[in-house]
Amino acid sequence: MPARNDFAPGEFCWIDLAAHDLAAAAEWYGKLFGWTLFQQETPGGGPPYGFLMQNGAAVAGIGEMNDEMKSRGVPPLWNTYVCSQDCARTESRARELGANVVFPTTEVPGHGRLAFLTDPEGVTIALWESTNHMGPGFVTMEPGSFSWVELMTRTPDASKGFYADLFGWDYADVPMPHGSYSMIKSGGRDQGGVMDVNDKMFDGMPSHWQVYLMTADCDAATKQVAELGGRVLVPSTPIPVGKFSVVQDPQGGTFSLLEMSSTPC
Repeated sequence: MPARNDFAPGEFCWIDLAAHDLAAAAEWYGKLFGWTLFQQETPGGGPPYGFLMQNGAAVAGIGEMNDEMKSRGVPPLWNTYVCSQDCARTESRARELGANVVFPTTEVPGHGRLAFLTDPEGVTIALWESTNHMGPGFVTMEPGSFSWVELMTRTPDASKGFYADLFGWDYADVPMPHGSYSMIKSGGRDQGGVMDVNDKMFDGMPSHWQVYLMTADCDAATKQVAELGGRVLVPSTPIPVGKFSVVQDPQGGTFSLLEMSSTPC
């Protein structure tokens, strides 16, 4: 699937990793996925930021937390971005719906506008408004790239209502042995899922957005995570669409690996 730069409002359009040590994280993910780092100058001398590349196209961003965040013990985090037609307007609506804006709409010169907020449950999500549709795009749905995202929440009904109002999402319920699961739909396309994590099997896990990265072989990739010094939180497990695992990089960034038995259209 070629790199995309045609994301519509309401679609997930970017992911990035906020790491404690950018260079070390980029090296680790490079060994796991074959990614290379393209680092750029940060406007205004801010924390370092770069692009993780695969075959000349971007698969994710990577930034380094500032010293204040690291000193407060903020763990590394994979961020998810939702496309907005007007970032400032979406930010304003999020405030009205009870969100907390932690980083207001800011211009990224030559690229677009972004904002970070926490939803009423305290889960972080980012907004992105592109002002440059001629860029290299974002690779998805290929091994070594973004493939899925899930909101792990203890307030599924309230969360679905919040995001439906903010982004215009629809939902389709899917039977689950534990709790409930709903597919997120935007413009008729599957975007991700919302999972109820009130079951005791999720005790101690904070609500969050979980990023899935595709792999051609979940068993092998999960084993490699451990060999490279990461942690396996959920081993490679069969699911109806293939296999998945939940893993953690050496700095503590948590994500899922996903092997699909067939690639969606």
